[in-house]
Parts: sequence; C-alpha cells; structure tokens
Amino acid sequence: MVQKAKILLVDDRPENLLALEAILSALDQTLVRASSGEEALKALLTDDFAVILLDVQMPGMDGFETAAHIKRRERTRDIPIIFLTAINHGPHHTFRGYAAGAVDYISKPFDPWVLRAKVSVFVDLYMKNCQLKEQAALLRLQLEGGGKGAMGDGKESVGLLAELSARLAAVEEQAEALSKQLDDESADAAAVATAAHLERKLTGLRRALDALEPGTGSTSSVPSQG
Repeated sequence: MVQKAKILLVDDRPENLLALEAILSALDQTLVRASSGEEALKALLTDDFAVILLDVQMPGMDGFETAAHIKRRERTRDIPIIFLTAINHGPHHTFRGYAAGAVDYISKPFDPWVLRAKVSVFVDLYMKNCQLKEQAALLRLQLEGGGKGAMGDGKESVGLLAELSARLAAVEEQAEALSKQLDDESADAAAVATAAHLERKLTGLRRALDALEPGTGSTSSVPSQG
C-alpha cells in the first residue's frame, strides 16, 4: 500500500484553507492545515511534506519570515514552497518571494487547475524520491549482509537482486515518464531541476545494483542516495 504524501496548507483565514482543500482534494493526498507561521513550523517538526502552500499576508509571522525559518532547518530546507498572495505588490515583492526560497509565487485569485497541476508535480517528485530511498535502503541491507548474509546465499541472492532490479526499473520508468511530462508542459525550472536530480540518483543506484550481479566485481560499497 503506497503511503500518501502530505501537503501543508498555511493561511490565517479558514475560508482560504477550505478553498485550498476543495481544489486539492482530487489529488487524494493528506492535506494538513496550519493557521499561522508558528503552527506551520510545529507541524514541520514531526511530519515530512511534499510541498507547502504558504500565504504571504498573515498577522504575526508572515509568509516570508515563515519561509526563512523553514529554509534554515536541515530537515525542511528542501521542501518546495509555493507562495500565495492576495495582493500584487509588483516585481520587487515577487522577487522577495523567490529570494525567500519559494519555487513559485501565485497571486489570488488563481486558476484552480493550474494550482492543482503545480502541486501534483511536486507530489509526484516526492513520491518518486521516497521510492528511490526505499530501494537504496534495501540495497544497503544486502551489502551489509556480507559473505555469510543474504548476498552469499546463491539462489536467494539472485532472487533478491532480481526483485530489487525490478522494483528499481518501475521507479525508473515512472521518473522517465514524469520528465517527459515536464518537458511537454513547460514546467517550472525548479520542478525540472528536481526531476533531473532524481534521475541522477536513480542512475547511481542502478550502477551500484548492476555491480552486484554475479561476475561483475566488488560489492563492498554503494553510493549514498540520501
């Protein structure tokens, strides 16, 4: 059973959170509400999120300050942030949003279809990365087994390698399809760059797995995919 991705929705107005939930419900992921920057930072202490939708205009800690805290934390600095704002203050205001670490900056009212499509891309990338980490963890377990472990058990070793290779192939196929989709839809540069990074990690894992095949050489190390 595939675990759902979590999407963090941050806005001080309940009606805006309700509207975001209505727009994103079709993605069938877990939507988490936060009514302030402080509440968002608390949620980020315990849960992993695929993407954050962050309102700029909030009392107390505004969106820019909240984003600055998110980017300073090791655990959360790589989570994509999409800024949402009801006021268009011009290019300088937009630049401030990107400088704070946002991957996108959208003015309200926005097109629900466009917002859902943008969020969907980052959810897909997050899910692929989770699958990649799972495959890397399984591969490391096999390597750590050593000569007397699972990798030294003949038929069992071959079976485990075949299973790992098949599961990795499925992730590779999905990542390739996602990259083609991004090319076709002129997606955000940040999404394209993230997809390219994911493909590089997949390539490294595939090389490490191929090196474990009988007769291909040493199985003493594997590149980190973390």
